[in-house]
Amino acid sequence: MATTTARGVIYIHSAPRALCPHLEWAVGRALGRPVTFEWADQPVLSGSRRAEFYWEGPAGTGAALATAIRGWEHLRFEVSEDPTPRSDGGRWLHTPGLGIHYAQTDAAGNIVIGEDRLRYAMEIAAGDAQELQRELNVALGAAWDDELEPFRHAGDEASVVWLHKVG
Repeated sequence: MATTTARGVIYIHSAPRALCPHLEWAVGRALGRPVTFEWADQPVLSGSRRAEFYWEGPAGTGAALATAIRGWEHLRFEVSEDPTPRSDGGRWLHTPGLGIHYAQTDAAGNIVIGEDRLRYAMEIAAGDAQELQRELNVALGAAWDDELEPFRHAGDEASVVWLHKVG
């Protein structure tokens, strides 16, 4: 049986300068080949760098990449793996304060919450709508998204137009 090839992206949202070569080494080791990132300054956090790297490898490589780089302090990242005909997609988010969060994704990149996780959230909530909302936010990784959002857009060189009044 042929190995299914998967694709994805590593977003290093913020890493101390001294850590950058170590991250390249760890990612290269997980991929089985040397890699070089194009580093840029991260304006949200002075002294830190950011990079994006598109990868290709066997299905499951996203998990190997996230595992390879998750142990360092002061590192914010996300790894995505697109689904294949034979495997689910995934998204790994990491922040220094929250640790790592994994979520399964569908073909459009949406997070998929499994039946057992939904049942658990309903059981914990025990009819309390606010508790159910909290549990679903945990399953969706909302706290990770909230913390990473400023870092995601910090390198966008496009100007932003804020709409203060619509209609």
